[in-house]
Amino acid sequence: MQGASRDALAALRAALSDSVGGTADPAALGRLSADLFAVVTVFATQTSLRRAVSDPATDADAKVALVDRLLAGKIGDVALDLVRRTARSRWSEPRDVVDALEAVAVEAALSHAEQDDQLDEVEDQLFRFERVVAAEPELRTALTDRNLPADRKQQLLHRLLDGKVAPVTLELLERAVLWPRGRTFERVLEEFLGVAAQRRSRVVARVTSAVPLSDDQQSRLAAAIAREFGSEVRLQVVVDSSLLGGLTVRVGDELIDASVVRQLDAAYRKLTGRSGGRSV
Repeated sequence: MQGASRDALAALRAALSDSVGGTADPAALGRLSADLFAVVTVFATQTSLRRAVSDPATDADAKVALVDRLLAGKIGDVALDLVRRTARSRWSEPRDVVDALEAVAVEAALSHAEQDDQLDEVEDQLFRFERVVAAEPELRTALTDRNLPADRKQQLLHRLLDGKVAPVTLELLERAVLWPRGRTFERVLEEFLGVAAQRRSRVVARVTSAVPLSDDQQSRLAAAIAREFGSEVRLQVVVDSSLLGGLTVRVGDELIDASVVRQLDAAYRKLTGRSGGRSV
C-alpha cells in the first residue's frame, strides 16, 4: 500500500486495538474476525461496491449510509464501526479497501488466539502446514484447484486438521484456501504471518538452508538479522539440499543470498561469459 491507503490502514488497526484492547472474551473476538472476513468476501466479489466505498469524490456520510444499508444488523457493532471507518477513510486504490479489511480481520483472529494463549502455536502451525503443502504436490493441487468446489476443499482441510490445530489456525487456513484473491496459497500465509509479526513489532525471516541449523546457529543468525533490521526477528527455517551449501534469507521482499548455488552460478557466468546459469 502507498500513501493514503497506508495511513488509513494504520488508523483502522489503531481503532481495532482500541475496540478490543484488554478484552478477555475470545468468543467475541472470534465473532469479530468472522464478521470482518465475511465483509472482505462481499467487497472482494463486488467491484462496484469497493469502488463506491473508496471513491474520494463521494461524500463520506453517503458512503457510510451505503455501508449501513448493506451491513447494519448483519454483523456485530464493532465490525460495523470498523467498516464505517473504512468508508470514511481515503484510499489510493479500491483494492486497498479489501486488503486493509482482511489485515484487520487477521489481526482480530490473532487477538483471539492471543487471548487463548495460542498465538505462538498458531504461527508455528501456519508455517508448518505451508511446508507440508509445499512437500505434497497432490495436496497443493487439491487445495488450489479452481475447479474443485469450495466445500470439497473445506472438507479436505477439516479431515486433515480437525483436532490437530488451534481453531484460529483452521480459520486462517480456510481463508487462504477458499479466498486467495488472486494470490498463491503460500503468499496468503506469508501475509498472514507478516500481520502476526507486525503485532509483536518484529520481522519474519524466511531462512532456506542446505542443511539443518543448530539452535546456536539459529540464535546467532537471528541476532545478526536483528542488528541489520533493528527489530526482533522470528526465524522460519526450511531445509533444501538443492542449495548444496550456504543459505538464503528473505525478509519481506528483501533477499539475502549466500547459497553455494548462487556462488557457482556467478562463477560459471564469469568463466563462460554467459548470462544464464549453469545447468545441473
